[in-house]
Amino acid sequence: MNDIGVRDAASADGPRRVDVVIIGAGQAGLSAAYHLRRVGFEPERDLVVLDHAPRPGGAWQFRWPSLTYGKVHGMHALPGMELTGADPARPSSEVISGYFTSYEEAFDLRVRRPVDVRAVREGREGEDGRLLVETSDGVWSTRALVNATGTWDRPFWPRYPGQETFRGRQLHTAQYQGPEEFAGQRVVVVGGGASGTQHLMEIAPYAASTTWVTRRPPVFRDGPFGEEEGRAAVAMVEERVRQGLAPQSVVSVTGLPVNDAIRAARANGVLDRHPMFDRITPTGVAWDDGHEVAADAILWATGFRASIEHLAPLKLREPGGGIRMEGTHAALDARVHLVGYGPSASTIGANRAGRSTARDIQRLLGRRAPAPVTV
Repeated sequence: MNDIGVRDAASADGPRRVDVVIIGAGQAGLSAAYHLRRVGFEPERDLVVLDHAPRPGGAWQFRWPSLTYGKVHGMHALPGMELTGADPARPSSEVISGYFTSYEEAFDLRVRRPVDVRAVREGREGEDGRLLVETSDGVWSTRALVNATGTWDRPFWPRYPGQETFRGRQLHTAQYQGPEEFAGQRVVVVGGGASGTQHLMEIAPYAASTTWVTRRPPVFRDGPFGEEEGRAAVAMVEERVRQGLAPQSVVSVTGLPVNDAIRAARANGVLDRHPMFDRITPTGVAWDDGHEVAADAILWATGFRASIEHLAPLKLREPGGGIRMEGTHAALDARVHLVGYGPSASTIGANRAGRSTARDIQRLLGRRAPAPVTV
């Protein structure tokens, strides 16, 4: 019987005990696992990575086929292994899932999947400050937790009067499969982020008409976006989570980068933005000034919220709706780290947060720093 089998058999009498549980094996979770391995945490003995997705790839595996790797904005390589030679015409879901698969194998991360995490609670009395992680694959007892669950599982659907009366189709970015399904239709796209503009530019050649509506005027960014601008954007998001407010994405404060495709779409009217409608009718959307637009489909490119409901028993949320952070750990519980949350929600931010988290956990658990492990 292998080591995993021994530990699982022993768990029949109680929770399986490890030093660190990582929830989620996307960019943030894999980065944290890599850095924990580097400072001496061994998979299955000290560290376990749980992922509810059916295969490697994080949220990328669920992206629509027309989002090719060449269209991906800001994908940063995982630590220790570059992504090279990828065909820009291949779907990003295939490219990045393959990359993550190779990464997990190269660094022996032994991700367990599919495993659904249902709740994280305080350990039993006498458990020496441990947390209990309740999952579809049993219970784990851990001294530290890395929550890297991202946002893909919590698409945000705004509510507007009349929404339930619409006779056409409503879908979210999370359900989008490509522009062909909108052939000949009148489509309203809601949302001023990168997904909304990508959807519009893809759908326009197929649809009978497209209408773009956003709650706030979109901000287009011309020119380079350097380290100084990046630090300023991250600082804005950090300030929100430091105050315990619900985090905004880093992208929401950087604006939309202008490229040739964006310029063409603005010139030909595809990115002609309208203010947010006031209500939805059975046949479309309407504004209080009497303006109406007929629609066969409404595509909500309205983003996602942090997937942290399983942490509710720990009572970490602040009145502002978010979890107040100190560095990468929750201010109310230094055992709980959140990576891919707030300022670390970008791919490069997730990598940096993974390294910081590993160091903090090493100090928290009082483990002496060994010579770096080659992984």
